[in-house]
Amino acid sequence: MNLFELSLCLNGFPIAEAKKQLKAIQSIPEEAYEGYISEKRMEIVRYHLQHNTFYKNFTENLNITSWEAVPVMQKKDLQIPLNKRLSEGFSKKNSYVNKTSGSSGHPFIFAKDKWCHALTWAEIFDRFGWFGLDFHTSLQARFYGIPLNTMGYQKERLKDRLSRRYRFPIFDLSDKKLAQFLTVFQKKKFDYINGYTSSIVLFAKFLQKKGIVLTSVCPTLKYCVVTSEMLYETDKKLMEKVFGVPVINEYGASELALIAFTNTKDEFVVNSETLFVEILDADNKPIPNGQSGRIVITSLYNKAHPMIRYDIGDTGILSKKSTFKKPILKKLIGRTNDVATLPSGKTVPGLTFYYVTKSVIEDDGNVKEFVIEQHAMDQFKIIYTSERELTVEEIETIKQALFKYLEEGLQLDFERVEVLDRSRRGKLKQFVSLL
Repeated sequence: MNLFELSLCLNGFPIAEAKKQLKAIQSIPEEAYEGYISEKRMEIVRYHLQHNTFYKNFTENLNITSWEAVPVMQKKDLQIPLNKRLSEGFSKKNSYVNKTSGSSGHPFIFAKDKWCHALTWAEIFDRFGWFGLDFHTSLQARFYGIPLNTMGYQKERLKDRLSRRYRFPIFDLSDKKLAQFLTVFQKKKFDYINGYTSSIVLFAKFLQKKGIVLTSVCPTLKYCVVTSEMLYETDKKLMEKVFGVPVINEYGASELALIAFTNTKDEFVVNSETLFVEILDADNKPIPNGQSGRIVITSLYNKAHPMIRYDIGDTGILSKKSTFKKPILKKLIGRTNDVATLPSGKTVPGLTFYYVTKSVIEDDGNVKEFVIEQHAMDQFKIIYTSERELTVEEIETIKQALFKYLEEGLQLDFERVEVLDRSRRGKLKQFVSLL
């Protein structure tokens, strides 16, 4: 057992038992897996109906006899004090307590019982193990934010030391700082990179500009694992070319667990061991595999706090090849609440602006990063960092592309800045509606 796993055990998380349980779940044959899912999801519903006052009130004492009768939870439903949402016998002292990032606009504090949280870590260890990455022996180059308060800062640094991680704080991503990052890669024998997608992409663009393939200065590097933000195919190809290693995509949520992870066949495999993931329409009805809809997730093992048919706020598509045992996320589209309403009355996902602008804005590698803000129904601002100002011709090309894919008459303002504003955790929100 490594130091990090030992620290989990000392804090009351039964990681060894959780690993055994995960293997037992994985040994369930395909033909019996639908039965396992059906049994576990109704079992967790019955548990919270019996032991959780908040959930009984939330379900309005419905006589729930089928899965379709279970109501869908929104993030706003959970924005009440945590002690009013905990199940009988659970408290902040005997549970794992944390808070969501707030990137959806609805932050809240959540809890997991210690068995559930141990299963979360067993899942993470298992997925990284697909690629021979071990939290005990593999050295991680970690591109993450870090709390700025003293206690939080020291806690994260301790976790880094226990987990074979070297952290690159990502609040300053200037060329000067990225050059310092490169110097560390020249000195340390990193096995893999792990962190926020946009920050790692920015490091890749820095290396591209310098004409450097990362494995030429850090030959021990084997993989790059990106998480927490959208991974675009163009960015994936850039990173693989400049880093010289495969890129693995991770999709997770702190209040749930690891949701999906790229496997060795480059499939985005959904966690079906500890979660049940559904794709629903606006009326909370299941959507056939191959079609897009809202991602709704049930935590099958969290007894401390109900996360049942929880609308995570993302949209996505499950592959038609999906089964109960091996669901495959064909496409992760983005936040459902990041919506732009246009003067014509048309409503489009905010990331549509980002997709279209991205396809035009990065042709010559001048623009490093950008975000889009909606200030009025017809007014949008594109805030970007770059080597030089966008020319009049480049701005006009972007405008015409947006007019073509969205609608005419939109007012577009452009602002060049030195550094983009990230959240306290270092995440970059690519579209923001200020309406």
